[in-house]
Amino acid sequence: MKKIIYILACSCLLGLNACQDSFLNLDPLDSKTDAVYFKTPEHFREYANGLYSQLIGWRSSILDHMDIQSDLITNPSNQWNIGHGTINVGYDDSRWTSLYGNIRADNMLLEKAATYAGDQSALTQYIGEAYFFRAYNYFYLLQYFGGVPILTKSLDTESPELYYPRNSRYEVVDLILSDLQKAIDKLPIEQNISSSDKGHISKQGAKAFKARVLLYEATWRKNVGTKADFEGSTGPTSDQVNTYLEECIALSEEVMKDQAYSLWNYNSDTRMNNMSSRYLFCIEDAESNPGGYGRETNKEFIVYSVFDRDAAPGKFQLNLNMAYVYPSRKLMDMFLCKNGLPVCENNEQFGGYHTPTAEYKNRDYRMEAYVGKSADNMTLNGTSGYGNMKFITYKPAQEREESANYSILRLAEVYLNYAEAVMTRYNKIEDTQLDASINNLRRRANVASLTNALVDQIITLTGSTKSHEEVMMDEIRRERAVELYMEGFRFDDLKRWGTLEKELNQPRCGRVLGGVGYATTFKDANGNNLSTYNSSAYVNGELKIETGHGELSCVLLSKKSDSSLSSRHYLYPIPQHQINLNPNLKQNPGY
Repeated sequence: MKKIIYILACSCLLGLNACQDSFLNLDPLDSKTDAVYFKTPEHFREYANGLYSQLIGWRSSILDHMDIQSDLITNPSNQWNIGHGTINVGYDDSRWTSLYGNIRADNMLLEKAATYAGDQSALTQYIGEAYFFRAYNYFYLLQYFGGVPILTKSLDTESPELYYPRNSRYEVVDLILSDLQKAIDKLPIEQNISSSDKGHISKQGAKAFKARVLLYEATWRKNVGTKADFEGSTGPTSDQVNTYLEECIALSEEVMKDQAYSLWNYNSDTRMNNMSSRYLFCIEDAESNPGGYGRETNKEFIVYSVFDRDAAPGKFQLNLNMAYVYPSRKLMDMFLCKNGLPVCENNEQFGGYHTPTAEYKNRDYRMEAYVGKSADNMTLNGTSGYGNMKFITYKPAQEREESANYSILRLAEVYLNYAEAVMTRYNKIEDTQLDASINNLRRRANVASLTNALVDQIITLTGSTKSHEEVMMDEIRRERAVELYMEGFRFDDLKRWGTLEKELNQPRCGRVLGGVGYATTFKDANGNNLSTYNSSAYVNGELKIETGHGELSCVLLSKKSDSSLSSRHYLYPIPQHQINLNPNLKQNPGY
Protein backbone atom coordinates (compact mmCIF):
# COMPACT_ATOMS: atom_id res chain seq x y z
CA MET A 1 0.00 0.00 0.00
CA LYS A 2 2.77 2.43 0.88
CA LYS A 3 4.44 2.03 -2.52
CA ILE A 4 1.14 2.41 -4.37
CA ILE A 5 0.31 5.63 -2.52
CA TYR A 6 3.74 7.05 -3.30
CA ILE A 7 3.42 6.22 -6.99
CA LEU A 8 0.05 7.94 -7.12
CA ALA A 9 1.54 11.01 -5.47
CA CYS A 10 4.32 11.18 -8.03
CA SER A 11 2.30 10.37 -11.16
CA CYS A 12 1.28 14.02 -11.64
CA LEU A 13 4.89 15.16 -11.52
CA LEU A 14 6.32 13.53 -14.59
CA GLY A 15 5.46 16.20 -17.17
CA LEU A 16 8.32 18.39 -15.96
CA ASN A 17 7.03 21.44 -17.80
CA ALA A 18 9.25 23.98 -16.12
CA CYS A 19 12.81 22.85 -16.50
CA GLN A 20 16.11 23.18 -18.28
CA ASP A 21 18.31 20.26 -19.27
CA SER A 22 19.63 20.06 -15.72
CA PHE A 23 16.30 18.92 -14.40
CA LEU A 24 14.96 17.09 -17.43
CA ASN A 25 17.18 14.04 -17.46
CA LEU A 26 15.94 12.44 -14.27
CA ASP A 27 15.18 8.87 -13.34
CA PRO A 28 11.39 8.35 -13.33
CA LEU A 29 10.17 9.24 -9.85
CA ASP A 30 7.54 6.51 -9.92
CA SER A 31 10.33 3.92 -10.00
CA LYS A 32 11.32 4.94 -6.48
CA THR A 33 9.73 3.85 -3.22
CA ASP A 34 9.71 5.37 0.23
CA ALA A 35 12.14 2.69 1.36
CA VAL A 36 14.93 3.78 -0.97
CA TYR A 37 14.04 7.39 -1.76
CA PHE A 38 14.43 10.67 0.13
CA LYS A 39 17.77 9.48 1.48
CA THR A 40 20.02 12.18 0.01
CA PRO A 41 19.72 15.87 -0.87
CA GLU A 42 19.84 14.84 -4.54
CA HIS A 43 16.68 12.78 -4.03
CA PHE A 44 14.93 15.85 -2.67
CA ARG A 45 16.25 17.93 -5.54
CA GLU A 46 14.89 15.46 -8.10
CA TYR A 47 11.53 15.36 -6.38
CA ALA A 48 11.34 19.16 -6.07
CA ASN A 49 12.14 19.48 -9.78
CA GLY A 50 9.14 17.30 -10.47
CA LEU A 51 6.89 19.74 -8.63
CA TYR A 52 7.41 22.27 -11.43
CA SER A 53 4.97 20.34 -13.59
CA GLN A 54 2.30 21.87 -11.34
CA LEU A 55 2.80 25.27 -12.97
CA ILE A 56 0.30 26.26 -15.63
CA GLY A 57 1.76 26.01 -19.11
CA TRP A 58 1.02 25.17 -22.73
CA ARG A 59 0.04 21.61 -21.79
CA SER A 60 -2.56 22.77 -19.24
CA SER A 61 -5.69 23.12 -21.43
CA ILE A 62 -4.38 26.63 -21.70
CA LEU A 63 -7.42 28.17 -23.39
CA ASP A 64 -9.33 27.53 -20.16
CA HIS A 65 -6.95 29.96 -18.43
CA MET A 66 -7.17 32.78 -20.98
CA ASP A 67 -10.60 34.27 -20.23
CA ILE A 68 -11.80 33.41 -23.74
CA GLN A 69 -15.43 34.15 -22.80
CA SER A 70 -14.82 37.34 -20.84
CA ASP A 71 -16.23 40.69 -21.90
CA LEU A 72 -13.02 41.35 -23.86
CA ILE A 73 -13.43 38.45 -26.30
CA THR A 74 -16.40 37.41 -28.45
CA ASN A 75 -15.74 33.74 -29.21
CA PRO A 76 -19.26 32.26 -29.31
CA SER A 77 -18.47 28.69 -28.29
CA ASN A 78 -15.46 28.50 -25.95
CA GLN A 79 -16.27 28.50 -22.23
CA TRP A 80 -19.89 29.53 -22.77
CA ASN A 81 -20.91 28.45 -19.27
CA ILE A 82 -18.20 30.58 -17.62
CA GLY A 83 -18.86 33.73 -19.60
CA HIS A 84 -22.65 33.61 -19.73
CA GLY A 85 -23.67 32.25 -16.34
CA THR A 86 -24.88 28.77 -17.24
CA ILE A 87 -22.67 26.92 -14.76
CA ASN A 88 -24.37 23.96 -13.09
CA VAL A 89 -23.23 21.50 -10.45
CA GLY A 90 -21.17 18.86 -12.23
CA TYR A 91 -20.52 15.33 -11.13
CA ASP A 92 -16.80 15.98 -10.90
CA ASP A 93 -14.31 18.76 -11.58
CA SER A 94 -10.75 17.97 -12.65
CA ARG A 95 -9.52 21.17 -11.05
CA TRP A 96 -10.49 19.89 -7.60
CA THR A 97 -8.88 16.49 -8.06
CA SER A 98 -5.76 17.77 -9.86
CA LEU A 99 -5.03 20.52 -7.38
CA TYR A 100 -5.43 18.21 -4.40
CA GLY A 101 -3.21 15.69 -6.16
CA ASN A 102 -0.58 18.40 -6.46
CA ILE A 103 -0.98 19.37 -2.81
CA ARG A 104 -0.47 15.75 -1.76
CA ALA A 105 2.82 15.71 -3.67
CA ASP A 106 3.90 18.97 -2.01
CA ASN A 107 3.01 17.60 1.42
CA MET A 108 5.04 14.46 0.71
CA LEU A 109 8.27 16.43 0.32
CA LEU A 110 7.60 18.48 3.45
CA GLU A 111 6.91 15.34 5.49
CA LYS A 112 10.03 13.57 4.29
CA ALA A 113 12.15 16.66 4.88
CA ALA A 114 10.91 16.85 8.49
CA THR A 115 12.23 13.33 9.19
CA TYR A 116 15.45 13.60 7.16
CA ALA A 117 18.39 12.55 9.33
CA GLY A 118 21.04 14.41 7.35
CA ASP A 119 21.96 18.07 7.11
CA GLN A 120 18.67 19.99 7.04
CA SER A 121 20.35 23.04 5.51
CA ALA A 122 20.99 21.03 2.34
CA LEU A 123 17.21 20.81 1.82
CA THR A 124 16.38 24.48 2.39
CA GLN A 125 15.63 25.39 -1.23
CA TYR A 126 13.57 22.26 -1.88
CA ILE A 127 11.47 22.84 1.23
CA GLY A 128 10.92 26.42 0.10
CA GLU A 129 9.77 25.20 -3.31
CA ALA A 130 7.31 22.76 -1.73
CA TYR A 131 5.82 25.55 0.42
CA PHE A 132 5.51 27.77 -2.65
CA PHE A 133 3.72 25.10 -4.68
CA ARG A 134 1.35 24.22 -1.86
CA ALA A 135 0.38 27.90 -1.60
CA TYR A 136 0.13 28.13 -5.40
CA ASN A 137 -2.33 25.23 -5.54
CA TYR A 138 -4.41 26.39 -2.59
CA PHE A 139 -4.69 29.83 -4.17
CA TYR A 140 -6.24 28.32 -7.28
CA LEU A 141 -8.62 26.30 -5.12
CA LEU A 142 -9.54 29.52 -3.30
CA GLN A 143 -10.24 31.34 -6.57
CA TYR A 144 -12.33 28.49 -7.93
CA PHE A 145 -14.21 27.29 -4.87
CA GLY A 146 -13.60 29.64 -1.93
CA GLY A 147 -13.00 27.84 1.36
CA VAL A 148 -11.85 24.22 0.97
CA PRO A 149 -10.57 21.49 3.30
CA ILE A 150 -7.01 22.21 4.40
CA LEU A 151 -4.76 19.17 4.17
CA THR A 152 -1.17 19.59 5.31
CA LYS A 153 -0.07 15.99 5.16
CA SER A 154 -0.29 13.27 2.53
CA LEU A 155 -3.28 11.03 3.17
CA ASP A 156 -4.10 7.40 2.53
CA THR A 157 -7.49 5.79 2.04
CA GLU A 158 -7.99 5.41 5.81
CA SER A 159 -7.16 8.98 6.81
CA PRO A 160 -9.96 10.65 8.80
CA GLU A 161 -9.05 13.99 7.16
CA LEU A 162 -10.75 12.74 4.01
CA TYR A 163 -14.05 13.48 5.75
CA TYR A 164 -13.20 16.86 7.22
CA PRO A 165 -15.57 19.75 6.47
CA ARG A 166 -14.50 22.76 4.45
CA ASN A 167 -12.27 25.35 6.08
CA SER A 168 -13.33 28.95 5.63
CA ARG A 169 -11.73 31.02 2.88
CA TYR A 170 -10.07 33.04 5.65
CA GLU A 171 -8.34 29.97 7.08
CA VAL A 172 -7.22 29.00 3.57
CA VAL A 173 -5.82 32.50 3.00
CA ASP A 174 -3.95 32.30 6.31
CA LEU A 175 -2.31 29.03 5.18
CA ILE A 176 -1.42 30.44 1.75
CA LEU A 177 0.21 33.53 3.20
CA SER A 178 2.04 31.51 5.85
CA ASP A 179 3.36 29.05 3.25
CA LEU A 180 4.49 31.88 0.98
CA GLN A 181 6.36 33.55 3.81
CA LYS A 182 8.14 30.26 4.56
CA ALA A 183 8.99 30.01 0.87
CA ILE A 184 10.35 33.58 0.88
CA ASP A 185 12.53 32.75 3.86
CA LYS A 186 14.02 29.64 2.23
CA LEU A 187 14.27 30.31 -1.51
CA PRO A 188 17.38 31.75 -3.20
CA ILE A 189 17.34 35.18 -4.79
CA GLU A 190 17.05 35.26 -8.57
CA GLN A 191 20.66 36.47 -8.94
CA ASN A 192 21.93 33.27 -7.26
CA ILE A 193 20.02 30.87 -9.52
CA SER A 194 22.39 29.50 -12.15
CA SER A 195 21.66 29.91 -15.85
CA SER A 196 21.05 26.16 -16.15
CA ASP A 197 18.43 26.36 -13.39
CA LYS A 198 16.55 29.41 -14.63
CA GLY A 199 12.85 28.81 -14.14
CA HIS A 200 13.21 27.76 -10.51
CA ILE A 201 11.15 29.84 -8.09
CA SER A 202 13.15 32.66 -6.54
CA LYS A 203 12.72 34.61 -3.32
CA GLN A 204 11.50 37.56 -5.40
CA GLY A 205 9.03 35.30 -7.22
CA ALA A 206 7.50 34.19 -3.93
CA LYS A 207 7.29 37.84 -2.80
CA ALA A 208 5.54 38.86 -6.01
CA PHE A 209 3.12 35.95 -5.74
CA LYS A 210 2.36 36.81 -2.13
CA ALA A 211 1.63 40.39 -3.22
CA ARG A 212 -0.82 38.99 -5.81
CA VAL A 213 -2.62 36.98 -3.12
CA LEU A 214 -2.73 39.94 -0.73
CA LEU A 215 -4.27 42.25 -3.33
CA TYR A 216 -6.75 39.58 -4.41
CA GLU A 217 -7.99 38.87 -0.90
CA ALA A 218 -8.01 42.50 0.25
CA THR A 219 -10.13 43.62 -2.69
CA TRP A 220 -12.38 40.55 -2.41
CA ARG A 221 -13.12 41.37 1.22
CA LYS A 222 -13.62 45.05 0.41
CA ASN A 223 -15.92 44.57 -2.60
CA VAL A 224 -17.50 41.12 -2.20
CA GLY A 225 -17.39 40.56 1.53
CA THR A 226 -18.89 37.36 2.91
CA LYS A 227 -21.80 36.94 0.46
CA ALA A 228 -20.07 34.08 -1.35
CA ASP A 229 -19.16 32.16 1.83
CA PHE A 230 -20.76 28.74 2.27
CA GLU A 231 -23.38 28.16 4.95
CA GLY A 232 -21.81 27.82 8.39
CA SER A 233 -18.48 29.30 7.32
CA THR A 234 -16.74 31.40 9.93
CA GLY A 235 -15.85 34.95 8.95
CA PRO A 236 -12.48 36.70 9.21
CA THR A 237 -11.15 37.12 12.73
CA SER A 238 -10.41 40.80 12.01
CA ASP A 239 -10.59 43.40 9.26
CA GLN A 240 -7.27 42.78 7.53
CA VAL A 241 -7.96 44.72 4.31
CA ASN A 242 -5.59 47.61 4.99
CA THR A 243 -2.94 45.33 6.47
CA TYR A 244 -3.00 43.18 3.34
CA LEU A 245 -2.87 46.19 1.03
CA GLU A 246 0.07 47.69 2.90
CA GLU A 247 2.05 44.45 2.72
CA CYS A 248 1.18 44.11 -0.98
CA ILE A 249 2.57 47.62 -1.57
CA ALA A 250 5.76 46.88 0.38
CA LEU A 251 6.44 43.55 -1.34
CA SER A 252 5.68 44.97 -4.78
CA GLU A 253 8.06 47.86 -4.17
CA GLU A 254 10.82 45.44 -3.23
CA VAL A 255 10.42 43.51 -6.49
CA MET A 256 10.00 46.68 -8.59
CA LYS A 257 13.30 48.04 -7.30
CA ASP A 258 15.18 44.77 -7.71
CA GLN A 259 17.80 44.94 -10.45
CA ALA A 260 17.11 41.32 -11.39
CA TYR A 261 14.04 42.39 -13.38
CA SER A 262 13.21 44.85 -16.12
CA LEU A 263 10.55 45.25 -18.78
CA TRP A 264 11.39 43.59 -22.09
CA ASN A 265 11.41 46.72 -24.23
CA TYR A 266 13.37 46.79 -27.48
CA ASN A 267 11.16 49.31 -29.25
CA SER A 268 14.22 51.52 -29.79
CA ASP A 269 15.41 48.87 -32.25
CA THR A 270 13.73 49.77 -35.55
CA ARG A 271 13.74 46.10 -36.56
CA MET A 272 11.19 45.45 -33.79
CA ASN A 273 8.64 47.87 -35.32
CA ASN A 274 7.51 48.84 -31.80
CA MET A 275 6.15 45.33 -31.21
CA SER A 276 8.01 44.37 -28.02
CA SER A 277 4.66 43.68 -26.32
CA ARG A 278 3.95 41.04 -28.95
CA TYR A 279 7.30 39.27 -29.21
CA LEU A 280 7.74 39.11 -25.43
CA PHE A 281 5.40 36.12 -25.35
CA CYS A 282 7.03 34.03 -28.07
CA ILE A 283 10.76 34.25 -27.29
CA GLU A 284 12.46 30.93 -28.01
CA ASP A 285 15.71 31.89 -29.68
CA ALA A 286 17.23 34.69 -31.74
CA GLU A 287 14.98 33.77 -34.66
CA SER A 288 11.76 34.28 -32.70
CA ASN A 289 11.67 38.05 -33.22
CA PRO A 290 13.01 40.42 -35.88
CA GLY A 291 15.55 41.90 -33.46
CA GLY A 292 17.28 38.59 -32.82
CA TYR A 293 16.76 38.62 -29.03
CA GLY A 294 16.93 35.26 -27.26
CA ARG A 295 15.62 33.93 -23.96
CA GLU A 296 18.52 35.35 -21.98
CA THR A 297 17.29 38.87 -22.72
CA ASN A 298 13.94 38.33 -20.98
CA LYS A 299 14.17 39.77 -17.47
CA GLU A 300 10.44 40.48 -17.25
CA PHE A 301 9.14 36.99 -16.44
CA ILE A 302 9.36 36.32 -12.69
CA VAL A 303 7.43 33.05 -12.32
CA TYR A 304 7.10 31.03 -15.50
CA SER A 305 6.93 27.58 -17.03
CA VAL A 306 9.99 26.71 -19.08
CA PHE A 307 9.67 24.94 -22.42
CA ASP A 308 12.11 23.79 -25.05
CA ARG A 309 11.27 22.59 -28.54
CA ASP A 310 13.49 19.52 -28.15
CA ALA A 311 13.67 18.79 -24.43
CA ALA A 312 10.21 19.96 -23.27
CA PRO A 313 8.00 20.96 -26.22
CA GLY A 314 4.74 22.79 -25.64
CA LYS A 315 2.73 20.10 -27.43
CA PHE A 316 0.00 22.60 -28.19
CA GLN A 317 -1.04 23.96 -31.57
CA LEU A 318 -0.37 27.48 -30.40
CA ASN A 319 -0.43 29.43 -33.67
CA LEU A 320 -3.50 27.55 -34.88
CA ASN A 321 -5.56 27.99 -31.71
CA MET A 322 -4.55 31.58 -31.01
CA ALA A 323 -5.66 32.62 -34.50
CA TYR A 324 -9.29 31.88 -33.52
CA VAL A 325 -9.56 34.44 -30.74
CA TYR A 326 -11.82 37.39 -31.60
CA PRO A 327 -11.53 40.54 -29.45
CA SER A 328 -14.60 42.60 -28.62
CA ARG A 329 -15.53 46.19 -29.39
CA LYS A 330 -15.12 46.87 -25.67
CA LEU A 331 -11.47 45.82 -25.65
CA MET A 332 -10.64 47.75 -28.80
CA ASP A 333 -12.02 50.97 -27.36
CA MET A 334 -10.03 50.44 -24.15
CA PHE A 335 -6.77 51.11 -25.99
CA LEU A 336 -5.95 54.80 -25.46
CA CYS A 337 -4.58 57.27 -27.95
CA LYS A 338 -0.95 58.32 -27.67
CA ASN A 339 -1.95 61.43 -25.71
CA GLY A 340 -3.26 59.18 -22.94
CA LEU A 341 -6.88 60.13 -23.58
CA PRO A 342 -9.71 57.70 -24.37
CA VAL A 343 -11.30 57.31 -27.79
CA CYS A 344 -14.00 59.95 -28.13
CA GLU A 345 -15.15 62.60 -30.57
CA ASN A 346 -13.39 65.33 -28.59
CA ASN A 347 -10.01 63.59 -28.81
CA GLU A 348 -8.34 65.01 -31.91
CA GLN A 349 -5.94 62.06 -32.09
CA PHE A 350 -8.72 59.49 -32.53
CA GLY A 351 -9.11 58.42 -36.16
CA GLY A 352 -12.65 57.06 -35.97
CA TYR A 353 -14.03 53.92 -37.63
CA HIS A 354 -14.52 54.90 -41.26
CA THR A 355 -11.97 52.30 -42.41
CA PRO A 356 -10.60 49.23 -40.61
CA THR A 357 -7.19 50.84 -40.17
CA ALA A 358 -8.44 54.31 -39.19
CA GLU A 359 -9.02 53.41 -35.56
CA TYR A 360 -5.38 52.33 -35.20
CA LYS A 361 -4.18 55.88 -35.84
CA ASN A 362 -2.23 57.34 -32.90
CA ARG A 363 -3.09 54.40 -30.65
CA ASP A 364 -1.39 52.38 -27.92
CA TYR A 365 1.23 50.05 -29.46
CA ARG A 366 -0.39 47.11 -27.64
CA MET A 367 -3.46 47.42 -29.85
CA GLU A 368 -1.57 46.22 -32.91
CA ALA A 369 0.82 44.02 -30.90
CA TYR A 370 -1.98 42.01 -29.29
CA VAL A 371 -4.73 42.20 -31.92
CA GLY A 372 -3.01 42.80 -35.23
CA LYS A 373 -4.03 45.25 -37.90
CA SER A 374 -6.53 44.29 -40.59
CA ALA A 375 -6.33 45.56 -44.15
CA ASP A 376 -8.81 48.16 -45.35
CA ASN A 377 -10.25 45.70 -47.87
CA MET A 378 -11.19 43.14 -45.20
CA THR A 379 -14.58 41.43 -45.16
CA LEU A 380 -16.83 40.91 -42.14
CA ASN A 381 -17.92 37.31 -42.32
CA GLY A 382 -19.15 36.05 -38.95
CA THR A 383 -16.39 37.06 -36.50
CA SER A 384 -15.88 40.27 -34.54
CA GLY A 385 -13.70 41.56 -37.35
CA TYR A 386 -10.60 41.56 -35.14
CA GLY A 387 -7.92 38.92 -34.81
CA ASN A 388 -5.22 37.99 -32.36
CA MET A 389 -1.44 38.23 -32.38
CA LYS A 390 -0.70 37.64 -28.70
CA PHE A 391 1.28 34.40 -28.28
CA ILE A 392 1.52 33.97 -32.07
CA THR A 393 5.11 33.22 -33.09
CA TYR A 394 7.15 35.41 -35.42
CA LYS A 395 8.20 32.55 -37.69
CA PRO A 396 5.58 29.80 -37.37
CA ALA A 397 7.07 26.49 -36.30
CA GLN A 398 5.90 23.08 -37.32
CA GLU A 399 2.66 21.88 -35.83
CA ARG A 400 2.67 21.60 -32.03
CA GLU A 401 6.31 22.69 -31.73
CA GLU A 402 5.88 26.28 -30.53
CA SER A 403 7.62 26.21 -27.17
CA ALA A 404 8.20 29.68 -25.73
CA ASN A 405 8.23 30.03 -21.95
CA TYR A 406 4.80 30.65 -20.45
CA SER A 407 4.50 33.64 -18.11
CA ILE A 408 2.65 33.05 -14.85
CA LEU A 409 3.74 36.25 -13.13
CA ARG A 410 5.73 39.05 -14.76
CA LEU A 411 7.03 42.45 -13.75
CA ALA A 412 4.17 44.20 -15.56
CA GLU A 413 1.70 42.63 -13.14
CA VAL A 414 3.78 43.76 -10.16
CA TYR A 415 3.52 47.36 -11.40
CA LEU A 416 -0.23 46.99 -11.79
CA ASN A 417 -0.68 45.34 -8.39
CA TYR A 418 1.29 48.13 -6.73
CA ALA A 419 -0.70 50.95 -8.30
CA GLU A 420 -4.05 49.33 -7.55
CA ALA A 421 -3.06 48.53 -3.96
CA VAL A 422 -1.95 52.14 -3.34
CA MET A 423 -5.16 53.57 -4.80
CA THR A 424 -7.35 51.10 -2.92
CA ARG A 425 -5.60 51.67 0.39
CA TYR A 426 -5.31 55.47 0.36
CA ASN A 427 -7.95 56.52 -2.20
CA LYS A 428 -5.23 58.52 -3.93
CA ILE A 429 -1.94 57.92 -5.70
CA GLU A 430 0.90 60.33 -6.27
CA ASP A 431 2.34 61.00 -9.72
CA THR A 432 5.70 59.69 -8.52
CA GLN A 433 4.06 56.38 -7.58
CA LEU A 434 2.39 56.14 -10.97
CA ASP A 435 5.67 56.95 -12.66
CA ALA A 436 7.47 54.20 -10.76
CA SER A 437 4.85 51.61 -11.73
CA ILE A 438 2.32 51.55 -14.54
CA ASN A 439 3.79 54.46 -16.45
CA ASN A 440 6.65 52.11 -17.32
CA LEU A 441 4.08 50.05 -19.22
CA ARG A 442 2.64 53.11 -20.90
CA ARG A 443 6.10 54.22 -22.01
CA ARG A 444 6.62 50.87 -23.73
CA ALA A 445 3.20 51.30 -25.35
CA ASN A 446 3.99 54.90 -26.43
CA VAL A 447 1.12 56.30 -24.36
CA ALA A 448 1.34 59.49 -22.31
CA SER A 449 1.94 58.95 -18.61
CA LEU A 450 -1.02 58.67 -16.26
CA THR A 451 -1.01 61.64 -13.89
CA ASN A 452 -3.52 63.31 -11.63
CA ALA A 453 -3.69 66.20 -14.07
CA LEU A 454 -4.47 63.80 -16.93
CA VAL A 455 -7.33 62.33 -14.91
CA ASP A 456 -8.83 65.80 -14.58
CA GLN A 457 -8.38 66.24 -18.32
CA ILE A 458 -10.22 62.96 -18.97
CA ILE A 459 -13.11 64.10 -16.79
CA THR A 460 -13.39 67.35 -18.71
CA LEU A 461 -12.99 65.69 -22.13
CA THR A 462 -15.62 63.00 -21.52
CA GLY A 463 -18.00 65.03 -19.35
CA SER A 464 -17.81 62.34 -16.67
CA THR A 465 -19.82 62.80 -13.50
CA LYS A 466 -17.48 60.54 -11.56
CA SER A 467 -15.10 61.84 -8.94
CA HIS A 468 -11.38 62.26 -9.56
CA GLU A 469 -10.71 59.20 -7.39
CA GLU A 470 -13.20 57.03 -9.27
CA VAL A 471 -11.74 57.95 -12.65
CA MET A 472 -8.19 57.32 -11.42
CA MET A 473 -9.21 53.83 -10.29
CA ASP A 474 -10.98 53.25 -13.61
CA GLU A 475 -7.77 54.15 -15.44
CA ILE A 476 -5.67 51.83 -13.29
CA ARG A 477 -8.13 49.00 -13.90
CA ARG A 478 -8.28 49.79 -17.62
CA GLU A 479 -4.50 49.63 -17.81
CA ARG A 480 -4.61 46.23 -16.14
CA ALA A 481 -7.24 44.91 -18.54
CA VAL A 482 -5.22 45.99 -21.57
CA GLU A 483 -1.77 44.90 -20.41
CA LEU A 484 -2.82 41.50 -19.05
CA TYR A 485 -5.26 40.68 -21.85
CA MET A 486 -5.57 36.90 -22.36
CA GLU A 487 -3.29 36.10 -19.43
CA GLY A 488 -6.07 34.71 -17.28
CA PHE A 489 -6.84 37.63 -14.96
CA ARG A 490 -10.07 39.13 -16.27
CA PHE A 491 -12.71 36.90 -14.63
CA ASP A 492 -11.02 36.98 -11.23
CA ASP A 493 -10.46 40.73 -11.45
CA LEU A 494 -14.14 41.35 -12.17
CA LYS A 495 -15.09 39.09 -9.28
CA ARG A 496 -12.82 40.73 -6.71
CA TRP A 497 -13.97 44.17 -7.85
CA GLY A 498 -17.57 43.07 -7.38
CA THR A 499 -18.45 43.98 -10.99
CA LEU A 500 -18.82 40.56 -12.63
CA GLU A 501 -22.56 40.83 -13.28
CA LYS A 502 -22.38 44.43 -14.46
CA GLU A 503 -19.61 43.81 -16.98
CA LEU A 504 -20.60 40.40 -18.31
CA ASN A 505 -24.38 40.76 -18.48
CA GLN A 506 -23.94 42.94 -21.53
CA PRO A 507 -24.00 42.38 -25.30
CA ARG A 508 -20.66 41.61 -26.93
CA CYS A 509 -20.04 43.36 -30.20
CA GLY A 510 -17.35 43.59 -32.84
CA ARG A 511 -16.52 46.01 -35.65
CA VAL A 512 -18.37 49.28 -36.07
CA LEU A 513 -20.64 49.13 -39.11
CA GLY A 514 -21.61 52.78 -39.09
CA GLY A 515 -24.96 53.70 -40.59
CA VAL A 516 -26.89 56.68 -41.82
CA GLY A 517 -24.58 59.68 -41.83
CA TYR A 518 -21.54 57.59 -40.86
CA ALA A 519 -20.03 55.76 -43.83
CA THR A 520 -17.61 52.91 -43.29
CA THR A 521 -16.05 50.15 -45.34
CA PHE A 522 -19.12 48.07 -44.48
CA LYS A 523 -22.04 50.50 -44.90
CA ASP A 524 -22.50 53.61 -47.00
CA ALA A 525 -23.72 56.95 -45.65
CA ASN A 526 -27.31 55.91 -46.37
CA GLY A 527 -26.98 52.84 -44.17
CA ASN A 528 -26.88 50.34 -47.03
CA ASN A 529 -24.77 47.22 -46.59
CA LEU A 530 -21.71 46.93 -48.82
CA SER A 531 -20.21 43.76 -50.25
CA THR A 532 -17.56 43.71 -47.51
CA TYR A 533 -20.24 42.95 -44.91
CA ASN A 534 -21.87 39.51 -45.04
CA SER A 535 -24.82 40.28 -42.80
CA SER A 536 -26.22 36.74 -43.17
CA ALA A 537 -23.22 35.42 -41.23
CA TYR A 538 -24.38 37.22 -38.07
CA VAL A 539 -27.31 35.35 -36.56
CA ASN A 540 -27.70 38.04 -33.87
CA GLY A 541 -27.65 40.86 -36.39
CA GLU A 542 -26.50 44.34 -35.39
CA LEU A 543 -26.78 46.56 -32.34
CA LYS A 544 -26.39 50.28 -31.79
CA ILE A 545 -24.04 50.93 -28.91
CA GLU A 546 -22.01 53.84 -27.59
CA THR A 547 -18.62 54.03 -29.30
CA GLY A 548 -15.80 56.52 -29.55
CA HIS A 549 -17.81 58.36 -32.20
CA GLY A 550 -21.18 58.27 -30.52
CA GLU A 551 -23.91 55.66 -30.92
CA LEU A 552 -23.22 53.48 -33.96
CA SER A 553 -24.28 50.07 -35.25
CA CYS A 554 -21.87 47.19 -34.63
CA VAL A 555 -21.94 43.49 -35.44
CA LEU A 556 -23.52 41.62 -32.52
CA LEU A 557 -21.88 38.38 -31.45
CA SER A 558 -23.64 37.76 -28.15
CA LYS A 559 -26.94 39.28 -26.99
CA LYS A 560 -27.47 40.77 -23.54
CA SER A 561 -30.17 38.14 -22.94
CA ASP A 562 -27.54 35.41 -23.47
CA SER A 563 -25.88 36.28 -20.16
CA SER A 564 -27.37 35.76 -16.72
CA LEU A 565 -24.50 35.99 -14.27
CA SER A 566 -25.34 36.53 -10.61
CA SER A 567 -23.58 36.53 -7.27
CA ARG A 568 -23.42 32.73 -7.23
CA HIS A 569 -20.99 32.80 -10.16
CA TYR A 570 -18.27 34.39 -8.06
CA LEU A 571 -17.38 30.79 -7.17
CA TYR A 572 -17.75 27.42 -8.86
CA PRO A 573 -19.91 24.69 -7.32
CA ILE A 574 -18.32 21.93 -5.29
CA PRO A 575 -18.49 18.84 -7.56
CA GLN A 576 -21.28 16.48 -6.56
CA HIS A 577 -18.96 13.45 -6.54
CA GLN A 578 -16.87 15.06 -3.80
CA ILE A 579 -20.00 15.74 -1.72
CA ASN A 580 -21.08 12.13 -2.23
CA LEU A 581 -17.68 10.97 -0.97
CA ASN A 582 -17.69 13.46 1.91
CA PRO A 583 -21.19 14.57 3.02
CA ASN A 584 -19.56 17.09 5.38
CA LEU A 585 -18.75 19.34 2.40
CA LYS A 586 -21.21 22.23 2.16
CA GLN A 587 -22.19 23.46 -1.31
CA ASN A 588 -21.50 27.05 -2.38
CA PRO A 589 -24.44 29.49 -2.23
CA GLY A 590 -26.90 29.42 -5.10
CA TYR A 591 -26.12 25.92 -6.40
